[in-house]
Amino acid sequence: MNLLSRAEELTLLAIWRLKKNAYLVTVREYLIETTLKDWSVGAVFDSLDRLRKKGYVETYLGNPTSIRGGRSKRFYEISKRGRDALNDIKKVNDEMWSGYTETVK
Repeated sequence: MNLLSRAEELTLLAIWRLKKNAYLVTVREYLIETTLKDWSVGAVFDSLDRLRKKGYVETYLGNPTSIRGGRSKRFYEISKRGRDALNDIKKVNDEMWSGYTETVK
């Protein structure tokens, strides 16, 4: 079973949501928008780097642009192993939350 940290889980889900537009800046913006928490660039980069090292995401470089001084964006996409990890964590979460009906006051 592939268990992820919460930051890794949310980062992987952000990549899944963003599809072909998943790079550091857009992933961070999506996480901030969705969680209503400030995510530092370093925190997002660390999660992306851990996911890459675990084989859960693959990266590729986009075309260089003059706006970025001739540099390319590094894009992220979920690998088969990453999809398996998301499926595993979803099963665990579903089981853990199963039967929970209490409402927060």
